[in-house]
Amino acid sequence: MRTIDSDSTSPISTPAVRPRGLHPVAELLVAFAAGLIFAAGLTMSGMTQPEKVIALLDIKEMLVGPFPGRWDGTLLFVGLGALLIALLGYALTPRASVKPWFTRAFVMTTGRQSDGRLLSGAVLFGIGWGVSGYSPATALASLLTGQLDTVIFVLAMLPGMWLARKL
Repeated sequence: MRTIDSDSTSPISTPAVRPRGLHPVAELLVAFAAGLIFAAGLTMSGMTQPEKVIALLDIKEMLVGPFPGRWDGTLLFVGLGALLIALLGYALTPRASVKPWFTRAFVMTTGRQSDGRLLSGAVLFGIGWGVSGYSPATALASLLTGQLDTVIFVLAMLPGMWLARKL
């Protein structure tokens, strides 16, 4: 991890320590608000509808009838838009303000290598998303609908998250 201290004008490489910032309750409220905004975005974009996600991932449907067949690529635009915003935000964050809004310093990863845990996790995530139409975030956002399949997915996801931490 690399910490960019807000009291300094240049990046300083320091050991990864959690900078002191907001009160822990305030940090939770900020995280909760960010989660609500993220969940609202997922819901408004259609990412919480498993059938729409599966229609995007099932590329063989492109071959049914005239192009694009029954394939639904609308969520592709949602993903590309999110990627562009994330890249822009990542590039501008340390330069956007002299001081972070909610903590003492910017903390950015210095990791540049992929390992077996990352790759296997990505594969498991993709398989689960493709089979069920839910990602962890969309499942949690959809939990409020009370649909049984969402509840089952989340209940099955929790032991997997616990197991991943133990490995």
